[in-house]
Formats: sequence, C-alpha cells, structure tokens
Amino acid sequence: MSIRSFQRAHGYSLFELLAVIIIIGIVAAVSMRSMRGTVEVSRVEETRQEMDQLAWAICGNPNLISGGVRTDFGYVGDVGALPASLDNLVTNPGSYANWDGPYIRDDFYASSGGAESEFKYDAWGVEYTYTGDSIISTGGGTSIAREVCYSTSDLLSNVVQALITDVNNTPPGGSAGSVTLELTYPNGAGSDTTASSSPAGNGLASFESVPVGHHQLLVIWEDDPTYDTLFRKVVVYPKDSFYTEISFSQNYW
Repeated sequence: MSIRSFQRAHGYSLFELLAVIIIIGIVAAVSMRSMRGTVEVSRVEETRQEMDQLAWAICGNPNLISGGVRTDFGYVGDVGALPASLDNLVTNPGSYANWDGPYIRDDFYASSGGAESEFKYDAWGVEYTYTGDSIISTGGGTSIAREVCYSTSDLLSNVVQALITDVNNTPPGGSAGSVTLELTYPNGAGSDTTASSSPAGNGLASFESVPVGHHQLLVIWEDDPTYDTLFRKVVVYPKDSFYTEISFSQNYW
C-alpha cells in the first residue's frame, strides 16, 4: 500500500470534519430546545402543585377525611377569615389565640433554619399575586391562576340550622323562649365569638354568616329547676347549610 493510500484510509477531509461539526451543532440545538421545553413543563407543574398547597393552607384540603367527616379547613377554619397575605400562613398576624400555623412549610428552608419565604414564589422566582379568592403566577410569561374559592362568602357566610324537639319529637311551641342555642366559632380577629338564638315555635333556629370549620353548638333548656344542656359538633362546609335535629331526652312540652 502506498503512503498516499494509507493516509486516505485513516484521515478525514476538511469538508467531512465541517459536516460532522454542523451535524453535532444541529443535534445540540434540537436537544437544547427540547430540554428548554421540558424545563418549562416541569416549572408549570411545580407551580401548579405549590398553588394547590397554598389554596389548601388557606381553606383546607378537602381530601383529608376521618369517619366520613372532613377534618381540615386550614387558616379560615381556625381564624374565621381569609389571610390578609400569604405571610399569614406562616406567621401569626397578630397574636391570634386560634391561629394554629404554620399552615404551609418549605422543607428546604425549614431544615436549614432559614426564613420560610420560598412558598411565596413560583418556579420562575416571581412572587405570587394573592387576591383573597385566588392565587396567580405570572413567572412563565402567561398567567396561571388557582381559585381558592368562587366567592369569599362561600367560606365566610354559611348557614347553620337546628330543629329542636323533646323526647316525643314535639317542638317547643309557646316554650320556645326558654330554649337558647349558642354557636361558638372563630370571629376572624383572633378569638372566638358566641352567637345566641332561640327557636321559633316549630323548633327551628338558624345562624347566618358562619365560617367554614368545626364549631360547637349548645342547646339549653332554661326552665328551672330542669335546666338541661345538649352539645352538638357542627361541621360547616364551603357554600353549604348545616342542618341538624336535636332532641332532649325528656318530655318538656
């Protein structure tokens, strides 16, 4: 074999090298574009998941159920109001006695002992816009919205109704004024309030503007010396009317 033939068998021309470089460049460009698309999809998904967590921190996770009853109503269920800002989810807004947060945690910051603020930013590092009834991300160039509630009244202005009878299922009639119902629930300003009501003669009593959550209802028969008190746990769901029937164990009317 000649020297020229040997060199031809084991070398590449300048044209061939340029062609290889161009092909590698094209493949790299396509790969980078595909990777950017994958990263964007990942950021969108990460942001949506975090927005779900924020919404659940505000008004509770509806999937948390025990004994057929929802157990979690978040910040609103404890305080009786929507948080003024997302910061209220991790910091007590005013020494509220019934604030039971933090309602959301950032594991990285918690483990490092740093300030928990990452939850306020989407996957692009842009702070969420919180409007009370929704959370909005704008970091990806287009808005991603997560509805907290259709209307704030769905969380804060619900109705509780109770039908009061004696052991014979007889309503109080003319004795209705001697029956008092007391419903205790968070007042939105850091403590609880107790609303009182008496039933109508047909035994029906109601409370309005009740926030979601677990509340306490007392029914008191105040006719001395009988004085009797019944207790009922009230669970108020968003945009819902809670109804219960309560009977005393004696023939009062």
